[in-house]
This record gives sequence, structure tokens and C-alpha cells, in this order.
Amino acid sequence: MTPTLLTLLHRVDTPTVCNAIEVVQGKRGFDAFTRGTVLSSAPESGAIVGYARTAKLSAIVPSSEPVEVVRERRMAYYRYMAEAPNPSIVVIEDLDYPACIGAYWGEINTTVHKGFGIAGALTNGVMRDLGDLPDRFPVIAGSVGPSHGFVHLRDIDCPVTVFGMSVHPGDLIHADRHGAVVVPADVVPQLEAGIAKLMKTERIVLDAARRPDFDFDKFSEAWAEFERQRT
Repeated sequence: MTPTLLTLLHRVDTPTVCNAIEVVQGKRGFDAFTRGTVLSSAPESGAIVGYARTAKLSAIVPSSEPVEVVRERRMAYYRYMAEAPNPSIVVIEDLDYPACIGAYWGEINTTVHKGFGIAGALTNGVMRDLGDLPDRFPVIAGSVGPSHGFVHLRDIDCPVTVFGMSVHPGDLIHADRHGAVVVPADVVPQLEAGIAKLMKTERIVLDAARRPDFDFDKFSEAWAEFERQRT
């Protein structure tokens, strides 16, 4: 991913990236995206873009493992996050979903992860401390709640599933208040051109619809040209 592409991806929303992937692929049917409604800790902020650092957790009941094992995994997790490449995004699957109760993402964890240089977090689990989260570290979550429950890590650096979207460590993720997508590796080199083409074709209809003399005939003409150029 080039610096130019990274800058562009921060400027566009996730629906644009989702459509642009289809432009690059030359067909409809891309499906590596989240399902359902997500919540954003900072809905007006820009997109989170980065390579996935993954983990799984649970919080409904205490861990049955020895305290030393739990502590060792926790510190291994933080080391894993501290050594993340730039840019990175944390993607955590809450195994209690859809009955999640443990807010892993609060003031302390978001501040620590931001300090490690990570761009933000995506989880099907819980977030809290909404008034105290640091700037420029958005959290995309499944719910908001007051408690951390018995939250403990179950696995790190592993395949995860959040909102129906499968994520492997190192996948390129684009996420915002709409949800998230996994950008296919073979699409990345052409994604900048795909976004440009998408925006150009959308202007055909948008520019026509915003003119004072817009009517059905002008719509029909614009739509025909739009369909000729779009995927």
C-alpha cells in the first residue's frame, strides 16, 4: 500500500471502498464485508485503515485457566499489538456474541493501543467510557455497556469473525460508521484507480440530478451513460 493510497483511503468512506473493489474486479458480488448495524465511538471521524491484528475474548464467565496462563496470554497480546506494523487496526471477536457483556474497549485500552501506534479497533463486542476515549482512535463495536465483566483473552494472532466478516491476521481493513471490508490483496495495486473511476461515473448521475433543469429525460440520458460505464 503506497502513501498516496493510504491518504486516499482515509478520505473516502467504506461504502466507496466496497464499490471500488467491484470496479477493480469488474463484477458484482464482492462479499467480504460486515453484516448488520455497527456503532462507532466517533461517527464523524475519518475511516480506520490498517492491517489486522487479531484476537478473541470472552467475558460472561471467568477463565477456567490458571491465573498465570491468563496473565501470560495478556502480556503476549500487548507485545503483539506493540509490534504491529504501521498502519494497523485491532480486530477482536467477542465469543459471547450476540450476548456480549464485557467492554474491552474503554479509556485505558484505547489509550494504550493508540500509544502503540494502532489506528483503531473493530469488534463485535462492547465499548464504554465514550466521553473519555482518546481522539483519533475510533472504535467500531457491536454495543455499548458499563461493565468489563470477566473479560479475558482466549486467543491471539488467529482468524476471527466479526459481524459475519472473516478476517485473517494481516488482512487490509477499511472501517467506519457503516461497517468494515477486507480489501483483497490482489485488488490493492488497482484500488486507487478503481476509486477514481467509481467517483467519475457517479458524477454522471449526481451532476445531472443537481442541475435546475433536471427532469426524467435528462435522468434517462445520464443513467444510460452511467450504466454504460459502471460495473
